[in-house]
Amino acid sequence: CDYNVEFYRLLCCGFTGFTGPWFTFHHLVFCPAAQILQSALMWPQVEDLSVEDNDITELQRPQGVLQSLKSLNLSRNPLEQDSVLSISALPRLEKLSLSNTGVSVLRLEDALCSVSVHQWDVVNELDKLPSLVQFSCRGNRLVSSDGNPRTANQMLIAKLGQLVTLNSCEIHHEDRRGAELDYIKMYGEAWLKAGGRSQISAEFSSQHPRYQKLIDKYGAPEEGELKKMEPSTLKNQLLKITFVFPEDAGRKPIEKKLPASMVVQNVKGLLYRLLKVPAADLKLTYSSPKMVGTEFEIDSDLKTLQFYSIEDGDQVLVRWS
Repeated sequence: CDYNVEFYRLLCCGFTGFTGPWFTFHHLVFCPAAQILQSALMWPQVEDLSVEDNDITELQRPQGVLQSLKSLNLSRNPLEQDSVLSISALPRLEKLSLSNTGVSVLRLEDALCSVSVHQWDVVNELDKLPSLVQFSCRGNRLVSSDGNPRTANQMLIAKLGQLVTLNSCEIHHEDRRGAELDYIKMYGEAWLKAGGRSQISAEFSSQHPRYQKLIDKYGAPEEGELKKMEPSTLKNQLLKITFVFPEDAGRKPIEKKLPASMVVQNVKGLLYRLLKVPAADLKLTYSSPKMVGTEFEIDSDLKTLQFYSIEDGDQVLVRWS
């Protein structure tokens, strides 16, 4: 039935001062997004909001309301794609459900910038969108356990199986294969502890909903692949790295074998001896054949090559001022 505006106002007044952690609007035809935002003034502490199946088409930016919201369920609403950007104004959002909304292109340039997404709940929800093929999350603090942005990008590719474009870069077949295999190895030990080939735990399945699909696709990881490298092995591991100079077309690439434990400061010292350019003027990035067209910053002189997940065969791009 269709409720009039007066009834809506009476309903809002009835919930003045509501401080509970959750609120649900379900099958309420009188609750477009604008009216929900007006009502939200009455619930400053609400943390869990479900407005699924309410025929909402356009989201509006929640100015000064819903700032405590941690969970938002927008499932089964025919959302306009551009309006989904409005969720960027929810600073504490941890869980987002967009199932059956028809969204096929999603760009959250500012969204989640101050959200704790250590459990990657939002990304796991995005994988439930069968039409989602493009995703951009530049400027977000999606982090992996090692704090490396390259690892985070690989996790995004592995977790979002239907994705073909990430941050405006096409995901090639070899990119996806490499990311998914690395993901299997990264969490293989946790997978075994959670039950592995027998009955996997619900907690692991919730945190890694695509993992079993990847096991079915590539097979279970070998036991040797799950073992972490010993410190002595790490120190002795040599990486074949090619230094290239994109702003000096006449300079030939330089290939070197360097230990994975080498700190960036020493790499710059090596380059100084080769180029006669002060180390302070050097700016380094690196690229990998697993992520074609993407450069990753090397922004700390005190970190090792291993910290940045630089691997055998990668390129280090050298620029200077």
